[in-house]
Amino acid sequence: MSRSIVSAEFAGTFILVFAGCGAAAVGSIYGSPGNMGISLVCGLAVLAVIYSVGNISGAHINPAVTLGFAMAGRLPWKMVPQYAFPQTAGAIVAGFAVANLFPEALTIGEVSPSSSAAQAFAMEAILTFILMFVILNVSTGHMEKGIMAGVAVGGTVAMAALFGGPISGASLNPARYLGPAIASGSLGYSLLYLTAPLTGAIIASPTCRLIQGRECCVSGRSRTDE
Repeated sequence: MSRSIVSAEFAGTFILVFAGCGAAAVGSIYGSPGNMGISLVCGLAVLAVIYSVGNISGAHINPAVTLGFAMAGRLPWKMVPQYAFPQTAGAIVAGFAVANLFPEALTIGEVSPSSSAAQAFAMEAILTFILMFVILNVSTGHMEKGIMAGVAVGGTVAMAALFGGPISGASLNPARYLGPAIASGSLGYSLLYLTAPLTGAIIASPTCRLIQGRECCVSGRSRTDE
């Protein structure tokens, strides 16, 4: 297991969850930023992380994205735990950091459906599909890096949060869900928020291949396994 990848994914996911959940906590105390501000914070955090560690680990910072790359044949399946474990750990540490920094906050970024669970599941799956589709089209192999990758992916995250935030919380990320959920003990919607993003990420690969051809995604074994 590469220490650099583990460290990069831990740090990157920590930054994303601390920034996003911290913005939510501050908003619950002071009334600002609202949903627009939180969405911007999340998008900028993703942009910053991609430019910081994209050349090291690819800046997945999301188990659903890692799964999407594996499904697309761009990442060996044996490397998925190497990404998923530090991502989850970084998110959990960030969740407890926000909880301890803002003990008076009404929320530390926990997400739950605002209406039906079915609507929230559909929103999380579709928005994660859009995110993964964009990532597959702007990344190199399994690496989110380059001048415009950060802008494209960060902008997509901000768009998804603006649109889906009021409906489902726009987590799009099992690790981002688990961080504040574990810190606050609010795990009632774990099945929804763990499976919906993974579903969306899985669907993105065949869609990208249908549009872009073999240049986007390969079938069967990963290129790096051959």
